[in-house]
Amino acid sequence: MAFLGSAVRRAVSAVRPPLSPLCRTSAQSYSSEHTKEKSVPYEKTLKQDDGASSGPTKPLPRSVDAVVIGGGSLGCQTVYHLAKMGMTNVVLLERDRLTAGTTWHTAGLLWQLRPSDVEVELLAHTRNVISKDLEEETGLHTGWIQNGGLFIASNKQRLDEYKRLMSLGKVYGIESHVLSPAETKDLYPLMNVDDLYGTLYVPKDGTMDPAGTCTTLSRAASARGATVIENCPVTGIQVRTDDLGVKRVKAVETPHGTIETPCVVNCAGVWATKLGEMAGVKVPLIAMHHAYVVTERIEGIQNMPNVRDHDASVYLRLQGDALSVGGYEQNPIFWDEVSDKFAFSLFDLDWDVFMQHIEGAINRVPALEQTGIKSTVCGPESFTADHKPLMGEAPEVRGFFLGCGFNSAGMMLGGGCGRELAHWIIHGRPEKDMYGYDIRRFHNSLTDNNRWIRERSHESYAKNYSVVFPFDEPLASRNMRKDPFHQVLTEQGCVFQERHGWERPGWFNKDGPAPVKDYDYYGAYDIKKNVHHKYNELLGKEYTFGFPPHHDVIKSECLSCRHGVAVFDMSYFGKFYLTGPDAKKAADWLFTADVNKKPGSTVYTCMLNKGGGAEADLTVSRLESGAANLPLAPESNGDAYYLAIGGGVAEHNWNHIRTTLQDQGFRCHLTDHSEDMGMISIQGPKSREILQEVLDTDLSNEAFPFSTHKVVNAAGHQVRAMRLSFVGELGWELHIPKDSCLPVYHAVMAAGAKHGIINSGYRAIDSLSIEKGYRHWHADLRPDDTPLEAGLAFTCKLKSSIPFQGRDRLEKQKKEGLRRRIVCFTIDEKVPMFGLEAVFRNGVPVGHLRRSDYGFFIDKTIGYGYIRNPDGGVVSADFIKSGEFTLERMGVTYKAKAHLKSTFDPENKRVKGIYA
Repeated sequence: MAFLGSAVRRAVSAVRPPLSPLCRTSAQSYSSEHTKEKSVPYEKTLKQDDGASSGPTKPLPRSVDAVVIGGGSLGCQTVYHLAKMGMTNVVLLERDRLTAGTTWHTAGLLWQLRPSDVEVELLAHTRNVISKDLEEETGLHTGWIQNGGLFIASNKQRLDEYKRLMSLGKVYGIESHVLSPAETKDLYPLMNVDDLYGTLYVPKDGTMDPAGTCTTLSRAASARGATVIENCPVTGIQVRTDDLGVKRVKAVETPHGTIETPCVVNCAGVWATKLGEMAGVKVPLIAMHHAYVVTERIEGIQNMPNVRDHDASVYLRLQGDALSVGGYEQNPIFWDEVSDKFAFSLFDLDWDVFMQHIEGAINRVPALEQTGIKSTVCGPESFTADHKPLMGEAPEVRGFFLGCGFNSAGMMLGGGCGRELAHWIIHGRPEKDMYGYDIRRFHNSLTDNNRWIRERSHESYAKNYSVVFPFDEPLASRNMRKDPFHQVLTEQGCVFQERHGWERPGWFNKDGPAPVKDYDYYGAYDIKKNVHHKYNELLGKEYTFGFPPHHDVIKSECLSCRHGVAVFDMSYFGKFYLTGPDAKKAADWLFTADVNKKPGSTVYTCMLNKGGGAEADLTVSRLESGAANLPLAPESNGDAYYLAIGGGVAEHNWNHIRTTLQDQGFRCHLTDHSEDMGMISIQGPKSREILQEVLDTDLSNEAFPFSTHKVVNAAGHQVRAMRLSFVGELGWELHIPKDSCLPVYHAVMAAGAKHGIINSGYRAIDSLSIEKGYRHWHADLRPDDTPLEAGLAFTCKLKSSIPFQGRDRLEKQKKEGLRRRIVCFTIDEKVPMFGLEAVFRNGVPVGHLRRSDYGFFIDKTIGYGYIRNPDGGVVSADFIKSGEFTLERMGVTYKAKAHLKSTFDPENKRVKGIYA
């Protein structure tokens, strides 16, 4: 018998030929030839008959409401939830047998705790479907085993991360326990605990069986009227163009006939990119080898929990009286030529790549050293640039939905995501905040950029088991989008963040430049690792759950803004123009606020979805009609609007506006000038004095009131000046044609030199804005939050009779009262918080923080979170004022003060220039 330790040593001694020079320079790892089916740890109930040549298992319908393509976890979950929600005229097409491709060989682990409230909810739904709902509906057992989960910590930072998960879990009623090494040994006697710092035990985690789950899902869907057809490959997708020039799904082609449908759901796993190409849709994912080995019987292993040893990058999955051992390595093998004939095939396991997991596993469970290997399982999995799935309607074609790129978590997330995808298809939007999975989170210039897809997917794979720190940034595929100020700010020590492909200023290092170097794949694939990479060194120092080492630098930037003046480069903002015959109608419908003020006005507003949730917050400026003066003004014979939108969500906002215009039939032109203009914001008590030297216009309150804008000259260059603030100070934004950016910037800095002007970054903006009480979209404000819940009722034109999208929901909430609402919390102790901390009222969990930062002017930690009434009643002002609140940070509770609004400048004087 081959033992795990000795077998690996022998396997590694048979070294592969070295990588070719081409592979070394291109970072493309070799790809193993695939083999026939191997011994795998699942019964072959779904694939024991070779029916591939016998044609489809059922007749094809002529037309359906939706075609789900792919019979893996996501496809089966989606068709099941569609049928359960009442859309029964749907068909699932699988080219081979259910679970073919990637699902059949998945490890099937389910962990309930994640560093995201939405993911915790998605996982909870998957668990309910697999452990309870399906069995109740069908009488069949899915194969669910509740054996618990154990997270291993070898250092304090790792255990702190687990404690953060534990605190969030309390809000959702998820049982978990921090265990000492001795307690861990009692729970798992075979475990080596000598090098442990502690563990987190989650008793109700467990293991899923892909075959049993997909069989039961398909039967439950069929029982509700859906049709599941195997042995039916898709050969084409027909797309039509409607009267407005919008591309829409028309039909699905197969060798056995064509199915007319307005909706296609791409659940094709590693083949999703090829399927997208059939419809002209970009699907940014990449296929890699992903492996585990199955051991022989291990005495005493029965009933042990599944283990994740993140620091060793390995998991140990209980499999009866044996273990499956797998993990994530820094040199995964890319599968560049994805084969269509790989339904139930596997790759040969590359022991050179896999060896690190064996070493970690043997260290954690020493009995494995003398345990035999029963089988190896190395199959294809799809991975994405941020290790999150690709979901939602594709921007290129209406009716083409994505449900793919699940990064080896398709079983675990399948139930929750299948439900949200079904809701998306039926109702036009998901119930939960799915922005983190929405394909529209990526800028369109990146989704077919092979370098970006490959580098970022590699990095997210290699760092999958790394500690999730608050201020981490990617190193892969940086400098994809740079604004005109990038080089001069780099020279001044700017430490950049990456958002939406853009390099935006994070903070300014006083020790000189720290440019981001080309990606080195962490030294994998014989690529020389970057040396003297100052940016990476600074980033590494930020890896903490305490106050970061550059805390005082951020403080200096913030207080310079509060007491003097600071300039912020905000060029990454989205900059759109809305014009056309129906522009006013569109603006009335799109925006919650009344933006139809006189030209020269600027209004802060939200955009909502049909359910009243906030899809965006932005400023909308009314423009004068007239000839084009691009990029500062579009041609317009009527109503025209300038939209300035947070750069990290610009693609999402663009598509929300575009699809709303299409759905309403508005005759409008939406144009994007984000790349054509830079934008700097000069903020602080001395901003007027400085800018008065640079701009050729009167900046007094009377001549240039708050929330107004005009085209002016700055150092001889035309710019659009807007009196706005994202930090709660007197200030102006300058929107500048890109060729004029540097001259204007230098003029501002020269005029501000005697006033102590400094550059500041987004770390300072985050602190200053939370101190002022301003909302950040996708933190304090998401698609599942209404403006009323978010404290933004002032942005809604509810006192007017003007209809707008989502108004009905707001009217209902206004009448019935709010069941949840945002609250500002402050604590006196000097401890950092970052979001996800649990909120308790009178000792009962009522919510968690969405966002938290340190307010340097008030010298307190500030957090914003939504709370509920445990009784299900209205969350009134009295409910908030009468409660005693605590915040739990990594298992430790702190007394907190609850506020209905920010305590900083509550009368809003500073933005008006009143500092007396």
